[in-house]
Amino acid sequence: MRHNMVRLALLGACLYAARRYYRNWGATKEECAMALPGDELVKGPTVQTTEAVSIDAPVDKVWPWLVQIGQDRGGLYSFEALENLFGLQFRNADRIHPDWQQLEVGDVVRLAPKGWMGLRDGVVLRVVDTVPQQRIVLRAAPPELPWDAVWSLHIVPHWEDRCRLIIRRRARMRHPGEVLAVELAGPVTALLARGMLIGIKRRAEMQREPPAHADPGAGVVARSVEPAR
Repeated sequence: MRHNMVRLALLGACLYAARRYYRNWGATKEECAMALPGDELVKGPTVQTTEAVSIDAPVDKVWPWLVQIGQDRGGLYSFEALENLFGLQFRNADRIHPDWQQLEVGDVVRLAPKGWMGLRDGVVLRVVDTVPQQRIVLRAAPPELPWDAVWSLHIVPHWEDRCRLIIRRRARMRHPGEVLAVELAGPVTALLARGMLIGIKRRAEMQREPPAHADPGAGVVARSVEPAR
């Protein structure tokens, strides 16, 4: 028993030390501290993370990718092999689908298939706030899911041709075991979130039209064709 307690203490210490490297990945201190729409839904969170990336593309090139997220839609654009290693059954899109460009309050975004990890309906988050080309706020709450959490995605324009994409996660836990589970999953969750940010960044930057003086043949077409699988 004593040896097990020592191992748990060492594991906890290692995770706590590693948190500084993966938590708030890519976000500035100001972004981590700023209040974002959706924060008010989970007051006094046990866990809060903020991740961000700079995108060398305007907001209107980023939003179409963001609005079609979901396990049964465009995916999360992260590391598909890692996602599917955990049974998430993602197939990340490499093009914009017109049928997936509508997302309204009350709609749901599926993150895991039905039956995943014993959850009858999988993981489905409900859209509680959305402003086109600005933000999407998703909510998980009992009784549908055992967590009280909010996941919000924000596009902040920088000048006319660049922007920041920010992901904010806030969750309130009821039991110590839930906190431990979140901490254990922290590195993987952070890696998938980083993959999502980089995946959207890459796709949006590929959509940029070449400058007027550039060689037309040197640019990338406005919409890439999804490769055969």
